[in-house]
Amino acid sequence: MADTSLIKKTTGYYTAMDGTPIYYETVGEGEPLVLVYGIACLMNHWHHQVEFFSKTRKVILFDIRGHHKSTPVADLSNLTMEHLAFDLKGLVNHLGHKKADFIGHSFGVPYLLKTYEQFPEIFKSMIFINGFAKNPLKKIMGFDFIEPLYLFLKTQHKKAPDLWNSLWRTMIDNPLAFQIAALSGGFNIRLTQFKDIEMYARGVSRLDLPIFFELFHHVLNYDGSDVLFDIDKPCLIIAGEKDFITPTDFQKELHRKIEGSQLEMIPYGSHCTQLDFPDLINYKIRDFLEVR
Repeated sequence: MADTSLIKKTTGYYTAMDGTPIYYETVGEGEPLVLVYGIACLMNHWHHQVEFFSKTRKVILFDIRGHHKSTPVADLSNLTMEHLAFDLKGLVNHLGHKKADFIGHSFGVPYLLKTYEQFPEIFKSMIFINGFAKNPLKKIMGFDFIEPLYLFLKTQHKKAPDLWNSLWRTMIDNPLAFQIAALSGGFNIRLTQFKDIEMYARGVSRLDLPIFFELFHHVLNYDGSDVLFDIDKPCLIIAGEKDFITPTDFQKELHRKIEGSQLEMIPYGSHCTQLDFPDLINYKIRDFLEVR
């Protein structure tokens, strides 16, 4: 077993094509494994995977443009899926790699789909956790009012940005928000450590609403369904049976359209199965990577 105290870690910035700084961390040495978190999330979402895989591989994490240390964004109009794809390819090449294995969670999945659409040559394999290929608000929690509600809030924010920025941070920082996030299917409150839920909420509250709305606009308008038919790399799809944020229909669609893909259904798994069942998910990913 590797001595974790001796595992190499580096941090740095890569300058994207429009001048936006992209913050990254690498942990461990070996074949590159790139982890892509969801919108408004943070690197901590991957801490179980970093600890496990950094013993044998070079784990690469980064902040998505507009998130946390990957700020300021040079131009808010550059929060497109195309810019994100260029960020990821540029980062992989900046770190001296031509190809890598990729894991995406939630929004990290369409992020990877767009990157694959533009730069398939950098992919060895891909792993999709609780992901989707197109507008996730159409089926979120089984309700049709979520998307209109989001559009209403976006409009109201434009009218009174300072008020809504304050309300956003106050609401998310409220301990009750942690419970709501768990009970809504974002986490399995019986399995995920509360500190992980709390840290997620803190991270969400730190994201500027204009950036969130602009980026989410591009997410809602992206449809990677056709890209799925073109994927010819090994692909593992992980779904949480209790995920009400992106229900299993989304992952079943990915599996149905990606030829040769492998689907793993996780009983009691929420929208963050990698936090609910870290050991199980790590072993499934490890086994997949060993035979890919």
